[in-house]
Amino acid sequence: MTSYALLKLQNKTIWILPISWKLFPVQEELQDFEGRMVSGGEDLKKKGEDGVFTVSVVGGGGGGYDNQGYDGELAVKPPPPIIEDEKKKIKLSRKEKWRILKNVAAVSFAFMVQFTAFQGTANLQSSINANEGLGTVSLSAIYAALVLSCIFVPTFLIKRLTVKWTLCCSMLCYAPYIMAQFYPRFYTLVPAGVLLGLGAAPMWAAKATYLTQAGAVYAKLTDQPVDGIVVRFFGFFFLAWQTAELWGNLISSLVFGSGAHGGGGSSGNTTEKALELCGANFCVIGGGGANLERPPENQIYLISSIYLACIIAAVIFIIILVDPLSRYGEKQRRADSGELSGIQLLSATAYHLKKPYQQLLIPITLWIGMEQAFIGADFTQAYVSCALGIPSVGYVMICFGVVNAICSLIFGTLMKYIGRFPIMALGAVVHAALVIILLHWRPHPDNRLIFFGMSGMWGVGDAVWQTQVNGLYGTLFRRNKEAAFSNYRLWESAGFVIAYAYSTHLCARMKLYVMLAVLIIGVAGYCIVEILHKRKKLRMKKAEEEAKKQQQSAQPRGPPPVEETDDEKDDIDDEMIVTHL
Repeated sequence: MTSYALLKLQNKTIWILPISWKLFPVQEELQDFEGRMVSGGEDLKKKGEDGVFTVSVVGGGGGGYDNQGYDGELAVKPPPPIIEDEKKKIKLSRKEKWRILKNVAAVSFAFMVQFTAFQGTANLQSSINANEGLGTVSLSAIYAALVLSCIFVPTFLIKRLTVKWTLCCSMLCYAPYIMAQFYPRFYTLVPAGVLLGLGAAPMWAAKATYLTQAGAVYAKLTDQPVDGIVVRFFGFFFLAWQTAELWGNLISSLVFGSGAHGGGGSSGNTTEKALELCGANFCVIGGGGANLERPPENQIYLISSIYLACIIAAVIFIIILVDPLSRYGEKQRRADSGELSGIQLLSATAYHLKKPYQQLLIPITLWIGMEQAFIGADFTQAYVSCALGIPSVGYVMICFGVVNAICSLIFGTLMKYIGRFPIMALGAVVHAALVIILLHWRPHPDNRLIFFGMSGMWGVGDAVWQTQVNGLYGTLFRRNKEAAFSNYRLWESAGFVIAYAYSTHLCARMKLYVMLAVLIIGVAGYCIVEILHKRKKLRMKKAEEEAKKQQQSAQPRGPPPVEETDDEKDDIDDEMIVTHL
């Protein structure tokens, strides 16, 4: 007589599987979705005698039997056999895990080299191209184009070029912006910035797709949780990416520091009267302060040549060292993917704005873009370049990048033990205090350590926002991740655009007042979100307890809960049952 294992999904779907079926080892996540069973965890793997693993890279092929006429009792009709599509499987050896690690390292190293060039160039724009605000206008064009690119370009480009070649083409979009430094004019630098912005979004999307898919396959080969491996891969990537701030600024400082130019090479020639125009008193409209003369052209050409070589080298690394994602099931993933098109994502992003949580988080998301734009453009121009000279910009920004990277790792781990709110409070206090200090502090060459201290502390605050606000979006909108992070990219980029747009029209003091106001409003909105979310969790917990009591007492259910604007279960993963057969 055959024994059966009974699986029951939310009183709707009944599964009866013969225990005698040879399905070991199997771990499946069963999800209630219109009465069907889909495979969402580790799929079936078979090891042959030759040591080759057959890995399913997409959902399984079986469907559940939905007994529409019988609910709550044992159904007697067994499900149809699970039919696995061999076209949805790839064969990999155990040694493939080392090849995956090589690919992840190659992608991370290529991005580090790529952003060594871009970060070094971007941090200098407000200083070396200060005439008529050309540098900040070009940066504004980059992020304005990035807003549109985030919505329309990534899905379109990846489907047509595949992930690897999307990476290559998108990275090449950075080259014209570096080349425009040889002849910086509005009609060369701004269009090059627009092209860079259009290429940035598909590049980041392709990177995320590659690391996610490679991480999933690596997890199957090593019998480890997929989420843990993917997070580990992203952690390694961002650790390498953060160091680009160090290398890019180090190159610029070494090149510009090799010879004095104008007032920028030596702060000793700076008069006290000229220093009065630095700091909060700095105004681009009034001609700026001291030490802002453009470096000699030969130094500009040298540093631009180095950065251009970095861009080309990064593309070559991707072409030679990174395997196509088709090796890990890219075609099957794309065929079965539920990714939104540009128009669909735009619609979902607009609809997501109706959620109260999203509306309350807009100011703090704007602040993230504005504070990054300030440290990269206004602080380097009004404080560092004006008082110390352009050669010191790179050294001061190295401090920002190193502290930012270290604190990102610390805060990401610390959040597990003390929660999100204390870390967010730390970021708010640090940045508010820095803004107030910058309003009253007059930068002077004799106080060089203060510049590094300011830069490092700004990195502490930035690390808070980068780690915690991203995590907050992922926690609050688990069922709407794509639309939620589209809104995050949209409003963060809008913060960059706003900050760069008024950079040439407002003095530094007014910029600091605007930023302080946005920070206060943003923190207030965040606090309201935390309070509402806590109340919601308590309300849902109470509703669950009442439902259990009613079920136990066999009483009829009460009136349905009042429908709220925000999805009551937006922050809860789809229910799933995991079982070992």
